[in-house]
Amino acid sequence: MITAERKPIAEIKEMLAPYRKILVVGCGSCVEMTLDRQCVYEFIDQLTDVIGQYDIVLSLACGAGVQAVAEVFPKVLIVPALNTTFLGETKEAGLWVENCRGCGDCKLGVFAAVCPVTRCAKGLFNGPCGGSRTDRCEVDPDVPCAWQLIVSRLEDVGRLDLLRKVHPPADWSKQQGKGPRKIKREDQRT
Repeated sequence: MITAERKPIAEIKEMLAPYRKILVVGCGSCVEMTLDRQCVYEFIDQLTDVIGQYDIVLSLACGAGVQAVAEVFPKVLIVPALNTTFLGETKEAGLWVENCRGCGDCKLGVFAAVCPVTRCAKGLFNGPCGGSRTDRCEVDPDVPCAWQLIVSRLEDVGRLDLLRKVHPPADWSKQQGKGPRKIKREDQRT
């Protein structure tokens, strides 16, 4: 799930201060108007008949949704109510943990479904740093050492051999540096 935190109320008030008619648009929740998702044009089109009645739109979507609505309605000011943070796993009610950075080169199949890019504080691909103690990360002792998890899981499934391969440093060009990434699937295009 994409996670986000509400912007400080003072920041939201400052963005909205010059305007009287404010449309609050959420993604599938109880606000003035909701869309299933603000990042899908078919849903954004639901705003067409009402958006012209407002001076500004306060979007309760992630950054992708805010930008998609602004692209569909370029003459309307769309502002975010949230700071998008990360792709997260829901651990329990009210607690999300980052487990994926969307790096574009997933290696979960090699590392026993533990992402070293996200879960290792140093982002190491070829084994632990040597600083962990009693299976805890040396950077933050409250966090399990990702490499201890990787080794334990691979040991449990009899696949320690996967660690014999030396992995080159991450190719960050798949994540950043070339502008917005996109995926195109011809089988889903109409």
